Amino acid sequence: NSPASEKYACCPLPPYLEDSGCILEEEDHGGRPLRDVCFHLLKLYSDRHYDLDQLLDPRSITSDPLDYRLSWHLWEVLRALNFTHLSQQSQGVLNVGYAAQLESEGLWEWSIFILLHQPDPR
Repeated sequence: NSPASEKYACCPLPPYLEDSGCILEEEDHGGRPLRDVCFHLLKLYSDRHYDLDQLLDPRSITSDPLDYRLSWHLWEVLRALNFTHLSQQSQGVLNVGYAAQLESEGLWEWSIFILLHQPDPR
């Protein structure tokens, strides 16, 4: 029975923001509100052409915007399920970001493995 302008529940925030209170319309740098990765997965389930950039944004999973671990693995699972509507530029950002993260930890062998997944073979 609340008016349309009044929110009755908090937005589905990423786990690291859940205890910070109800943030009504905090938007990220792309003009889209920040949501939890589970929310994005539900949206993808209901609409196969849902924007994968929002889903694979590291900030929807962790507070570190340069932590591509789960985003990269999630993208590989989605690719195996025939979701192909992520741009080559976004795929490159995921691959290079995760490879750089692994290399900085001294795991250069795994970094090379990740870079073998580049969308452009050149």
